[in-house]
Amino acid sequence: MSLTNVQKKQYRLIGHSLNPVVTIAGNGLTESVLTEIDRALEDHELIKVRYSIADREARYAHVEETSKVLKCEIVQTIGKVALLYRAALEPNPKLSNLLR
Repeated sequence: MSLTNVQKKQYRLIGHSLNPVVTIAGNGLTESVLTEIDRALEDHELIKVRYSIADREARYAHVEETSKVLKCEIVQTIGKVALLYRAALEPNPKLSNLLR
C-alpha cells in the first residue's frame, strides 16, 4: 500500500492544518495508545501523532513500530510529529480528513 509522491504531497497539504490527536510520552506505545491511534485512523484516515520523546533514534523507532503494528503509512515526520495514513474500510464523509 505504498503511496505515490503525488498522494504524499496532497496528504501533507491536508495534514498541515491538522492537530495531533494522540501524544505518546514516557510510557511509550501501550496497548491503550495503539487502540486510540487505530480508532483515529479508522475514523479520520489521516492523522497527526506527537511523540514526546527526546532521543531522535528512539522517537523514529516508535514511529516505525506504530506503522508496522497498525499497518499504516508514514506520510511525513517533522520533529516530534508524524503524519500517518491508513485507508478506512468504510470511510465516513463527516469524519474523514480526506473527504471533507
